[in-house]
Amino acid sequence: MLKQLYQPPLALLTDLYQLTMAYGYWKLGRADQQAVFHLFFRKPPFKGGYAISAGLQQAIDYLDVYRFDESDINYLAELTGNDGQPLFEQGFLDALHDLKLCVDVDAMPEGTVTFGQEPMLRVKGPILQCQLLETPLLNMINFQTLVATKASRIRAAAGNDPVLEFGLRRAQGIDGAISASRAAYIGGCAATSNVLAGKMFGIPVKGTHAHSWVMSFDSELESFERYAEVMPNNCVFLVDTYDTIEGVRQACQAGKLLRQRGHEMVGIRLDSGDLAYLSIEARRILDEEGFPNATIVASNDLDEHIIENLKNQGAQIAVWGVGTKLATAFDQPALGGVYKLAALQREDGSWEPKVKLSEQAIKTSIPGILQVRRYQSDQGLIGDMIYDETLGIDSREIIVDSKDTTRRKRLANHAQAYDLLIPMMRNGVRVGETEPLETIRTRAIEQLQLVHPTIRRFMNPHEYPVGLDISLHEVRDFMIQEKRDPQWGE
Repeated sequence: MLKQLYQPPLALLTDLYQLTMAYGYWKLGRADQQAVFHLFFRKPPFKGGYAISAGLQQAIDYLDVYRFDESDINYLAELTGNDGQPLFEQGFLDALHDLKLCVDVDAMPEGTVTFGQEPMLRVKGPILQCQLLETPLLNMINFQTLVATKASRIRAAAGNDPVLEFGLRRAQGIDGAISASRAAYIGGCAATSNVLAGKMFGIPVKGTHAHSWVMSFDSELESFERYAEVMPNNCVFLVDTYDTIEGVRQACQAGKLLRQRGHEMVGIRLDSGDLAYLSIEARRILDEEGFPNATIVASNDLDEHIIENLKNQGAQIAVWGVGTKLATAFDQPALGGVYKLAALQREDGSWEPKVKLSEQAIKTSIPGILQVRRYQSDQGLIGDMIYDETLGIDSREIIVDSKDTTRRKRLANHAQAYDLLIPMMRNGVRVGETEPLETIRTRAIEQLQLVHPTIRRFMNPHEYPVGLDISLHEVRDFMIQEKRDPQWGE
């Protein structure tokens, strides 16, 4: 994906402070100290109960070709500090030029249903390299996860009806549009209007004509008839350019002429007005005129809440075209994913866990080399345990809510338990498979069915049980107290 859009390398796709910290590590002789960082979000988006992980393939593609070329080094050499002197020493720039990634990356496969606080991705390697990767990894995974989640919610509202992603013209730039189309398909959309995304990812593409086609002719009927002549196998007529109900009747007239030539009208599209009322009236007219199989497609700033409401009103809509509010994640434009240092290797090879404190419990980080173990029964998902691989899993198999330590759940003796973070890179070399997009999409749809309906609902969802292994909780609690009172452990 990345190589098709941009000419690598893209090492400068980062924030300046990542480079200044990297310079500091290099200057202090710490560039190769081993470190562990985790990428995660704190709360599911859209006030919902879950998220769908996406963007990993693009991130691994980025890491696969990561390097600083000559032009990058020349640019960095021109940067100056407040005194007008070069910001970076030449020795550091030479080190960047010669840098070869040797990090290990473990991640949840794309399409995995995920929840707040649990690592979606773990990066282990030289601290200088891990630090440089923070910004691009967040950039690639945050947005696609956000859109995939939004798409899954819209698909849930639509039920068995297909959802078409129509967001290209309103998306945030070229990459925003391409990434949104891919993520929307992962989340459950059936097709996209974005032809480049269709070519790149094999996503089905859909679309017919716009209002401008109708307006370019002397009459609405003529526009439909001419379109039927040139596109007899793709006739979904947009009927709301002038008067919607009359437009439906005109579409039926064009449909009859089309039928005489051996083709069939696919349906009509409604793009404005009272979609519940208009779709019911349109269905009546289509049936009366002999088009019971004609599909009614609706668009017009739709999202999961509007679709749910329209269905409750008995709208006769069979296909939903969703654009702006999907491709831009309109009601929450950022996931809020973060990337935090969790462990440093000591000189003797042992690991020292690291914790970041906050006045807000949700912002206090989780120390250690973390893994996520998911527990599942025949009825669905039961809970997720975040544990430290250096500690292992406590035999009690109890999870403790990281935000409220009074909330605990025993997970022992359940039918299945498996770890979610799998190897994607080892020593800078890709080891994980590049999965077909259909496989990822199927995973997202199937996993979501394992989540209890109360967690999937749009309003006030139940919170899925995610917690720390009790041993990790005890270590973290001790570290927090020690940080706040250095004499605590004495």
